[in-house]
Amino acid sequence: MERFKWIQRSLLGDDREQEDDLLGEFGDGSCSLSPLQRLYGFAASLVIGFAFMLLSLVVFYKPIKFALLFTFGNLFAVGSTAFLIGPVQQARMMLDPVRVYATIIYVGSVVVALVCALWVHSKLLTVIAIVSEICALVWYSLSYVPFARRMVSELLISCCDTEL
Repeated sequence: MERFKWIQRSLLGDDREQEDDLLGEFGDGSCSLSPLQRLYGFAASLVIGFAFMLLSLVVFYKPIKFALLFTFGNLFAVGSTAFLIGPVQQARMMLDPVRVYATIIYVGSVVVALVCALWVHSKLLTVIAIVSEICALVWYSLSYVPFARRMVSELLISCCDTEL
């Protein structure tokens, strides 16, 4: 358990010995989970997310069902880290200036994918929203790896460069 607390403090960049509760506030103690419960919550949410994403591949030929399963799986997987660092800290990290645009595009794509799948029933718009969601999630995820965005940008520019 001490190792988990060390990992949590290093991820947060926090040297305090206090345990971060579920709401991301220190010291209150209400609605808090133990480190083991947090790991179980993280693992369960991540497994559920991956299961939904794998199930979405089974119905890939039906874009609306695919969009629903894939989007909910995606939300479970992204939300799983809230068990480790808390939802408030996760929201702060998502709204960092480095990744705020990717977050906005990702959340917007999730909403558009669900609206297109549930209300509009447009397969083309649903597929476009899912592709946008995947691209935004990849770009958002790359923001956590130092220099990854720059490397991917330069790689895409070099691949798409048409000069001879």
